[in-house]
This record gives sequence, C-alpha cells and structure tokens, in this order.
Amino acid sequence: MVKTAFLNLIGGASGDMLLAALLDAGLPLAALQAELAKLPVSGFELIPSHAQRGGVHGTHLKVELGELKGEKMTWRDFRRLVQESGLDGVVKERALTVFKNLAEGERVAHKDSADNLDAELCELGSLDTLVDVVGVVAGFRLLGVERVSATPLPSGSGTMRSEHGPLPAMGPATAAIAARANAPVLAPGDVRGEMVTPTGAALVTTLADFNRPTLRLERVGYGLGTRELPNHPNVVGLWVGEKAPSGGDAPARPITLLETNIDDMSPQVFGYVQERLLAMGALDVWFSAIQMKKNRPATLLSVMLPAALEARAVELIFKETSTLGVRTRPITRHEAPRESVTVETNYGPVSVKVKQWNGKAVAVAPEYEDCRAIAERTGVPLQTVMEAVRREAAHLLTGG
Repeated sequence: MVKTAFLNLIGGASGDMLLAALLDAGLPLAALQAELAKLPVSGFELIPSHAQRGGVHGTHLKVELGELKGEKMTWRDFRRLVQESGLDGVVKERALTVFKNLAEGERVAHKDSADNLDAELCELGSLDTLVDVVGVVAGFRLLGVERVSATPLPSGSGTMRSEHGPLPAMGPATAAIAARANAPVLAPGDVRGEMVTPTGAALVTTLADFNRPTLRLERVGYGLGTRELPNHPNVVGLWVGEKAPSGGDAPARPITLLETNIDDMSPQVFGYVQERLLAMGALDVWFSAIQMKKNRPATLLSVMLPAALEARAVELIFKETSTLGVRTRPITRHEAPRESVTVETNYGPVSVKVKQWNGKAVAVAPEYEDCRAIAERTGVPLQTVMEAVRREAAHLLTGG
C-alpha cells in the first residue's frame, strides 16, 4: 500500500492553507520548524491557531515576517536560498520545481520572453512564499506521503484587487500555471473573488495528480483561509491514508515510457536531467549504453512516468538535452504493495519500506537518505549502517 494524500480544494488553495492543513492533519510543528531552519534565512515565525470557517474547525496559519515584511523576492532569490540550504535532495528538487513553475506562470502572465526568467524584475513573492513552498514539500515528506492527488482547481468568479490593478478572480498567473500542467479547472461558481493563488496552484499542479484515490483513511486535516465566505467554507481538506491496490496485490498500472538516443551531450547533463525528471514525478529514469550509426557510442535515456506528465517531461527533455526526437509508448507495470514505517534502531529512528505480497510482508529496505545521514554523522560505512538497519527491521517480516 502506498501512503497517499488527497487534497479537497473546498474553498480553494494557497500556500498557507496547504501548510495549515498539514499541521491540522498531525504534522508536528517542531518537525516542520526543524526543516525550515535548514534554510539560510531567519526572522520569521510560524503562528498556527485553531479557528473555524463556516461549520468547519481547523488550523489557520500566519507566517510572521517581522522586519522582513514587504521585502520582495525573485525566482533567482528563491533558487539560491533553496540550493544553499541544508534540505535533503528530494525536498530541494521538488521545491525548485514548484518555484520554476510559479516563475513560468508569472512570466507568461506578464508576457515576458523565456530568457527573462532570471531577471530581477521577476518578483514572485516574499519570505512567506519560500516558507509555504518548502514547508508543504517537506511536510508531505515528513508524513511519509509518496503520492498526492487533488480535486480540480476552483476558479472563483468576478474580480479581485492587485497591486497592478483589478484582475479576474483566477488571475493570469494562476491560469497560466494551470494551463501549463493541463490541470482540470472548475468554471466560475457562486464564490466571488480569488480562490486559488499562484503559489497554491504551483504547489498543487507540481506535487499532485487529479485522480480520486480510494483510501484507508488515517488522518484528516483542514487548513483555513483568512476570508469568511458566505455559504461556503474557506478551507482546504487534507486526507492521508493508505491507497490499497484494487483487483489483487499487483494490478497492472498503465503508464508511459519515453526514450531517446543521445550521442553528442556532456555526461554531466544526464545527471541533472535525471534529477529534474524525478522531481517532476517520474517513476524511474535510467541510462543504457548503446551504439548508433557509424558505430558511435551513445546513451539511451529512458523515462517511466504517469501518462499525465508526458507533455511536461517531453518539454523538459527537449529543453535540457541535445536530442531532436523522443519516442513514446504506453506500457503497464505490476506494482507490489508497500508501506513506509519508522523502526527504532541502535542508530535511532530510521524509515524503512516494507514490501508485501499476498497480504504478507516479504522484504524490508532501509531508506537511503536516513542511512546516509547516519553514516555521515557517525563515520560508520554506509553499507554497514544499511545492513544493520535491515537486520533490526527483520521483525517486520511475516514470521520474523
């Protein structure tokens, strides 16, 4: 079974609403603060409070900026701060992808050229935007969530105020982000004003698909917005649970395989492209040595990913590699159910993935990042740490 989160965008989505929903669903505030402390910035404070919108009780979150309030940040600022942080690689890559999509939406909305993405004029927000994005990405990881789904984006109706003048309720940047992801959007309803912010749209479209999973529900949380909406709760609901496979232990899942042959690109670029594709949501990315015409040695780049990500992945491959063509074909994959659990070991708590078959646990695999952190902290060889954790987690196996 896969730990899955489902976002019910009842009253829309913003960065602080999504982060508040994670806290309301049980994300420890101290753990979140510890992750945010890895950013090379200070002077902000998270202030969660219990509140009510309509008949829904939940958590409202305020990010207090103090002296930094009003200071604008660009895409370049956000990228530098994330890259210079002590966050783990997965959180860094996913956060950078969110910011890149946010920057692309703003670029399209302002009719800027593609080469203007790094320009200082590309203002994306302030420090609270950084906190919201990194906090949401890290929060899902802290809860052990491996997959996120969401309802369609509600568009709101009428207009809203902005520093640039009146805008439609779904602002141009939000609409551009949704269009870039081919996200489903609900037509304007009876709620007036903005329902989804650009940051909320970038987080949802980057981290989530728009399927409706069946969950064995474990946690429920509600993140509250600031406005009181008549006849409509200004909340985002978060459900977290195990997504059990249907029709057997290993159903065939339809996915897409992308392939391209490359013989004229620096090997350094391959690793970067792999990281970008995995951060986007690719299921696997790998390289194979091949021979091309005139017996030239080359590399076959293969990407396995959900069909919904095909267009974005193809665009990334064309932009970031030297290839002139990408092959695509539908395939199916059988997936063994698995779950992530925390095991107490001699090194402290370590996350372990447990693979199941026919309802029984048959294998355990220590999380690499946890073991790597232990090896770096203690000086014990990584392989020794992983084998020790595997032995101590053996009791999770059936009959162990």
